[in-house]
Amino acid sequence: MLKKWLAVLAVFTSLFSLSGCGYNTMQTQDEAANAAWSEVLNQYQRRADLIPNLVNTVKGYAKHEEKVLTEVTEARSKVGSIQMTAEDATNEEKMKQYAQAQGELSSALSRLLVVSENYPQLKADQNFRDLQAQLEGTENRVTLARNNYIKSVQTYNTTLRQFPQNITAMIFGMKARPQFTVENEKAVSTSPKVEF
Repeated sequence: MLKKWLAVLAVFTSLFSLSGCGYNTMQTQDEAANAAWSEVLNQYQRRADLIPNLVNTVKGYAKHEEKVLTEVTEARSKVGSIQMTAEDATNEEKMKQYAQAQGELSSALSRLLVVSENYPQLKADQNFRDLQAQLEGTENRVTLARNNYIKSVQTYNTTLRQFPQNITAMIFGMKARPQFTVENEKAVSTSPKVEF
């Protein structure tokens, strides 16, 4: 009878200890981070799809701004050549490459919009204004998607570091996910100089 009680006690003890190991929580949080990353990719794809229309609209007005138009097209092509999946989001090197390509595209788009300031007829064109508004909305969506992803990764990584989940993570080979960071953190932290 004592052996039976000890066996029942051992089963309950192991079930209780497993319920506190955090494995299911880590799996749920990993999936949430994957879903958040998919939304980041979705918004970047939306932005990439808008760019050809924007470039073609500007082309009609700014024929001698070929260098800027070429830079935007090349940056978009570079972004398109880097195929990312949710699984790739766990690879720090691929994340850096992807962030760098997205940064180059953002920079090229900024130069394109600056060029548009030189052409009043272009700024007055309804198609251009619509595309510019869509691009601005998409940039806001990208920012929101990236913030959601950053929070999901933070939650997952925090869980992996907490006791006793850190032991479970070690046993199952779960690793912290890299964050999606800006290319040049130092440049972002300094305020731009505005001169009139």
